[in-house]
Amino acid sequence: MDLVSYPAFSRVAITGGTHGNELSGVYIVREMQRQNVAQVGSVSISPILVNLPAIDACRRYIEKDLNRCFTDALLSTPLTDSSPYELRRAHELNSQLGPKGSPQAMDLVCDLHNTTSNMGLYTLETHKQYALCPIRVIYVDTSKSESYSVDSVAKHGFAIEVGPQPHGVLRADIYNMMKEAVDHTVDWLNKFNAGTIFEGGNLEVFVKEKSVDYPRNPETSELTAAIHPQLQDNDFKLLQRGDPIFMSFTGETVNYEGEELYPFFINECAYYEKKIAFHLAKKKMLTIPPISLKKD
Repeated sequence: MDLVSYPAFSRVAITGGTHGNELSGVYIVREMQRQNVAQVGSVSISPILVNLPAIDACRRYIEKDLNRCFTDALLSTPLTDSSPYELRRAHELNSQLGPKGSPQAMDLVCDLHNTTSNMGLYTLETHKQYALCPIRVIYVDTSKSESYSVDSVAKHGFAIEVGPQPHGVLRADIYNMMKEAVDHTVDWLNKFNAGTIFEGGNLEVFVKEKSVDYPRNPETSELTAAIHPQLQDNDFKLLQRGDPIFMSFTGETVNYEGEELYPFFINECAYYEKKIAFHLAKKKMLTIPPISLKKD
């Protein structure tokens, strides 16, 4: 494939606390702020705590999930006195890090998250770009205007998410894994800005196909089953027809009946309110071209 060139990544934001009870990113950003990290080599870095009221309350959000507030439609919605706090904060962040889709936007936003699911270290891409690290990549195929996460405000953006870690808990191993990923990202950016040409190749990605809810009582919507022990903690392992996925509270097993797909975000705590037991993805290969710094 032909070489693809990009301008330097000069202005980068590292954001944590978009969800206030996901503590690895909160403490990484706090430590960067304590050390007054503002410049690493050629990269100007802004460490930002995104949702301070939620962090103080150790809650995912106060009124509305902030990481669903950055679509063009929501960012163009006029604010009123009754607007949820997170929507008002999204407008502030769009002004600070964007405006979304503009030449003035940050070159890159790297947003830090935790999951209670056993997903290890992965990046979440909500619009097409090229991965910076050789780790699992979840690619959500959506347009820039419909991308809803804080990282979509920048010219380029992605989330680093690490689990399993309970909400409101800080694990040293998970913290260190995330910190290493952040350090590798900044190192990569400096090498890119210095003119290093990165060879292309094939990249394995997981592309979300659909979500699966828990079995529920049709009258009360209460759960009637939990994730089956044979599915629990087996994120990214192929799910085949006949495999157990739920165990009812009376002991019956519910088996999977769909096409072969890869489950992820299995039994994620934050997704109970969204009525999601797990997502299902197809595994695909993307061909990545060689990339280099665009010459002036």
